[in-house]
Amino acid sequence: MSGLRFVDVCSGGGGLALGLEQAGFEPVLLLDDKPVALETLRTNRPTWNVLRTDLLDFDPVDHQETYDVDLLSAGLPRVKSSATAKRVETGIELELLKATVLLAHAVQPRALLIENVPGLVDAEAFEEVRSFIQGELDHLGYKFHWFVLNAADFGVPQDRKQGVLIALRTQYFDGFQVPAPTVDRHIVVGEALHASMSARGWTGAASWATQADQVAPTLVGGSEKRGGADLGLTGTKEAWARMGINGNALADEVPGPQGIQESDTSGSPLKKITVEQAAILQSFPTDWVFAGKKTARYRQIGHASPPPVGKALGKAVAAALQA
Repeated sequence: MSGLRFVDVCSGGGGLALGLEQAGFEPVLLLDDKPVALETLRTNRPTWNVLRTDLLDFDPVDHQETYDVDLLSAGLPRVKSSATAKRVETGIELELLKATVLLAHAVQPRALLIENVPGLVDAEAFEEVRSFIQGELDHLGYKFHWFVLNAADFGVPQDRKQGVLIALRTQYFDGFQVPAPTVDRHIVVGEALHASMSARGWTGAASWATQADQVAPTLVGGSEKRGGADLGLTGTKEAWARMGINGNALADEVPGPQGIQESDTSGSPLKKITVEQAAILQSFPTDWVFAGKKTARYRQIGHASPPPVGKALGKAVAAALQA
């Protein structure tokens, strides 16, 4: 596959864009409003055309390269719903979702890919949002699929369900098939992290890996409105603890020969994962460098779409466009 071009908005740490690149797409423009994310993208792909801007302020008139691309992609900040009120909470996440759909009016891509929360696919709370999206896409002449993928089915050692919208111009629609799992079995945390856990000679690494026999809970990245990096809410941390991991914070280094992590002063016998190990659990290549301090790096990882999922989606879209 070659010659397929895409625009990626809210690019973050580059997980979705990287996966699409692996599927044969070439980015003509990536945009994000966070300097640390732009530094990550430019560090890893100096040739990519990266723009710092708020999606809500973006005007494609000033960027003619965005017109008539094959794909407009967006791994957007997660929209939120109020379970008690059965409604979507208003906020910047919802505005970005709508802005992405409206951007299709100007960009006129052959396909549109939006990745977000699973509830966006069929939850009652998101019915009004889906209705808005359907109205806009119908007006533009697209047909579309809603579906949910679990990253674990694509070799990512993480239980990470993602709601996906794929819209295509009518002539390409029948050629699209929802990506099928690419692995026969899920990769568990112990298998994914054994090599890194033993990198400093920890004698207990093999025993730890044996009992860390589940896929990881979803990495969440955390909110920029609160403190440092951790691995999620109480229930999630309990799941981590059952695999021998302290989910209250991240370490600066993997265990030494006696299992000691010098940066961990908690006194807990559980081990803490590092930012680099979080990237492994998100299935980034080991040479993908994240800019910023520890918390900023972890947030980029946790908020990203795992590259293998982006690759599977990209291949499916490419097959439809090239049928």
